Amino acid sequence: MDELDLLFGRLVEVLARDARLATPFPAGDVYERLVPYRSNRSRLRVATHQDYEMTVLRLLAGERGYLRLEPDEIREGFQREVTVTNPDPAIFRNFPDSQVMINRLAAERFLRGESVYAPPAPAAEPADDDPPPEFASEDEPIDYTSESPVPVVSGAAFEIENRDARPAAQCPYCGGVLPADRKVNFCPHCGQPPSGELRCPACGSEVDVGWGYCVGCGRATGFE
Repeated sequence: MDELDLLFGRLVEVLARDARLATPFPAGDVYERLVPYRSNRSRLRVATHQDYEMTVLRLLAGERGYLRLEPDEIREGFQREVTVTNPDPAIFRNFPDSQVMINRLAAERFLRGESVYAPPAPAAEPADDDPPPEFASEDEPIDYTSESPVPVVSGAAFEIENRDARPAAQCPYCGGVLPADRKVNFCPHCGQPPSGELRCPACGSEVDVGWGYCVGCGRATGFE
């Protein structure tokens, strides 16, 4: 699993929590609100901000079929940019209002905890005037039963029947396993919230990954 898989997985987690997997949203939401670099870089295993931007560009370009970006000409421009020798990884910031639609088949596979959740390659290219089946409109629900063993999920919340198949959730800061049978506001191992900004355990000031001491109160953070 590489940084592209991790970025898509994190995006699906956030959208599923808000029951937004079936709703198109602006591309700018991906990097500004849903999976921002500052609070997700350790989870995504990206070394620099430029690596993060390149991963976002690959996702928005439609790599592995995880999502579809419209208009088509912008998506095709991103696809060309990814392949050049010296790409501009931040080019997507010029098109924040482009619309993103999550590939529901890939999202369902991720939520079921399957190790590989990219959609299978299509047997034939669809006609130019026919949208890919994964991105059909909500008025025409998709029946995956003829092509995939994954059952059709009703409703926008993507409720999964076999919840025991999901992998155990881990704290993004210390890696500790989080309890699965109750609501988790703070990690029982390091005291940090499972999502959001990293906070000083003494005064609650925002700190950064790798800081040994808090800039607010000077206490040791324990996140060296």
